[in-house]
Order: sequence, then C-alpha cells, then structure tokens
Amino acid sequence: MNPLNHVAIIMDGNGRWGLKNKNSRNAGHKAGLNTVEKIIKVSLKKKIKYLTLYAFSTENWKRPKKEVNYLFSLLENFLINRIDELHKQNIKLKIIGVKNFSVKLNNLLNKSEKKTSKNRKLQINLALNYGSKSELINAFKNLKKKNEKINEKNLAKYLQTKNIPDPDILIRTGNTQRLSNFLLWQIAYAEIFFEKKLWPEFNEKDYNKIIKKFKNIKRNFGKI
Repeated sequence: MNPLNHVAIIMDGNGRWGLKNKNSRNAGHKAGLNTVEKIIKVSLKKKIKYLTLYAFSTENWKRPKKEVNYLFSLLENFLINRIDELHKQNIKLKIIGVKNFSVKLNNLLNKSEKKTSKNRKLQINLALNYGSKSELINAFKNLKKKNEKINEKNLAKYLQTKNIPDPDILIRTGNTQRLSNFLLWQIAYAEIFFEKKLWPEFNEKDYNKIIKKFKNIKRNFGKI
C-alpha cells in the first residue's frame, strides 16, 4: 500500500453551494469551514503529516470586494477562536503565499505561525494570496540573484514549500477539472482526484474513499 504523507486540496464550490442553498455566496464560505474541520479530523486520524488547503489565490482578488472582505473576516475569526485548539492538537500552521493583507490579519497569521511552529503531528499549509506561476518566477529570480546552477534541487530551495514533501494526492471539489495555478511544480507526480461534490458537501466518507483508492494505486513514477 502507498504511504500517504501529504494531501493538497482545492476547496472549490463554496459560493455555488451558498447560492443554491442559502441564496448567499458568503453563507457557502462559512459552511465550507465545517468541511475544513472534518478533513483536519480525518487527516489526524490517518496520521497524514501535511495538509495543504488552497484558501485564496492571487486571482481571487478579482472577486467583489464585499466577498473578499468577508472571506478575510472569516479567517480572522477562525484564527482568533480556533488557533488554541489547533495548538493543543499539536498542529502546525504555515502560510504559503504573499502576506499582503490588513495589518490585523497579517499579525494574526504571524502570531498563529509562531505559536504553532514547534508542533509536529500535522502541518496545515494554508495557501493565501498564492499563485504557482509567481512562485516559480520568484524562485528563478532568486537562483539568478544567487548565481546558482538551475536544477530541481536548487529551485526547490526557493519555493514556498521548501522542506515540505510534494503532495501525494491532489483533490479538487466542485465538479471542475482544472488546477487553477495551484502547486504546479509540486504536483508533478501527485494522484489527482476530481470530486463532483461542492466543498461544503464533501465529507469524511468521501475523503476516506479517496485515501483508500490512493493506497491501492500502482505508482510507477516513470518506471514500468
């Protein structure tokens, strides 16, 4: 059976779920937090070491300002109310992306990372204001600046996922089959699962089903 260390998830479908069920995209974003809690719980139970969640992309700034502000207020409340519990569960929080937010949110993110920095049971990488293309461009700029040889090992040193193993699994909910500028370098050999359910509908049973399927996949990595 395949070892499973790192799961990456594109949490798609919150807004559509909200419109469909509550006539409000924001209600969908709020409901999506419940799914996050469920997935964290299963990840701990399955002893998965890394969980990367695509929360806000560099392209998401194009959304209505009211929706963007609501997303950030949800995140602020989550950090204020839940970070102590994550810390007690030995969970580490790491932000990947550019912290270009309000002073309040940046401070909360920095404090949360610092508070949980020594935790080892599960590392949650929260992708915020993250875009894989800009990440790769910056990595190449750093290689050039340091006058280092261009190869995979050196490039990996300048990625925001430095010292994090590449994902074994990429899950995207929401019945959409695209990667949306997420971990394009890192998912080169990830097993990809596109899930029809919208993110607030995704549950523990769905997650366990994907994990079970992954465990039994024959992974060749270019070999026969």
